Formats: sequence, C-alpha cells, structure tokens
Amino acid sequence: MAAYDLDEQEKLGDLKAWWSRYGNYVTGAITVVALVIAANQGWKWYSSKQANEASTLYFALSDAVTKNEAAKVKDASAQLIEKFAGTGYAPRGALLAAKSAFDAGDLPTAKAQLEWVVANSKEDELKGIARLRLAAVLLDQKQYDAALAALDGKHSEAFAGLFLDMKGDIYNLQGKIADAKTAYEAALPKLDSKGSQKQYTQLKLDAVSAAVGAAK
Repeated sequence: MAAYDLDEQEKLGDLKAWWSRYGNYVTGAITVVALVIAANQGWKWYSSKQANEASTLYFALSDAVTKNEAAKVKDASAQLIEKFAGTGYAPRGALLAAKSAFDAGDLPTAKAQLEWVVANSKEDELKGIARLRLAAVLLDQKQYDAALAALDGKHSEAFAGLFLDMKGDIYNLQGKIADAKTAYEAALPKLDSKGSQKQYTQLKLDAVSAAVGAAK
C-alpha cells in the first residue's frame, strides 16, 4: 500500500512538474481555440444578420422600382451600398436602381450605380451585366469612346456576343461602317441561335454590309 502511495505521489509530482513547465502554453492554446470558436460563431451570427437585413432592404428597393418610387429606390440603394456592400444584395440592388434611373432619364445616376457594380461586385456575371448597361448609358450620352472602353473590360464568354453587338452599334453611330460590320460578324456565332437578338444582329449586319458595298 505504501508502495502504491509512493507511485501515485511520483506520478502526481511528474504531473505537477509538467504542468509547471507547460501549463501556460496549454492554457494559452485552449484560450486561442475558444476565441476562434467564439469568433467563428459570432461571424456566422453577424453574417446571417447582415444578409437578413440586406435582403429586406433589397426587396423594399425592388418594390419601389415596381411602383416607380424614385426617391425610395435611391434611398434603399444608398443604404445597401453604405451598410451592406459586402453582400450579394448590394450590386443587385445597384443594377435595379440603375435601370430605374435609366428608364426615368436620369443617366448620371444610372451611370454611377453601374460604375459601382463594376468596381465592387465580387461576381463576374454581375460585372458583365453592369459593363453592358454602362456602355448603353454612355452610348445614350454620345460618349462613344468611353462606351467602347467599358466594353473592353473583362467579361465572360456568355456575354461575348452581346458585347460585340454593342460595339457594332457604337461603330455604326460613329460612322465606322466597316468596323461595325466586323463587330456584327464576330457577334453572330456567339449569340443564342434561338434568341431574337441574333436575328436583330443579322438585320443590322445586312444593313451595314449594304452600306459598305454602296461605298465601294
């Protein structure tokens, strides 16, 4: 029994010595793990809260667009950009606000919203849509070089046909008929064969081709 007690005392002494040497490291490691877990849970809660608030604001913006309430559209969009820029709702809200502004003839506001999407969205598809619409706004403002520059930005292959078609329109308005013809020709094979856009582009190509032929 005494031998057993002695053995237990030795083990206890070893444990105390080990804890004396490494206890601070263990405590620190446990604290760090606890903080990481707490931070992770806190971030999930914060992200969920942000997403819920942003979605509520986005649907309010969408409703305002439907009702043509321009002031509410601007306010909701501004709040999305200011408070929830990191969510997916902010660029989508900006695209809706840009369309609303464009339809109302407020081109400066439409341009600003689209430029924000191009500069801040994390989704290439949304950036592509914004670049295309930005080019349309600039085209309407007769800022042809700026419109072409917007179309030269990075975009996915899915938008290639539409980008080239828009370039054809810009060249056509600039009087660069040969360049317009080249752009329309390049656009055709990249457009959906079942969509109406391809037929429209073909009509434009036929028109500029006739103009090029007449100029020779």
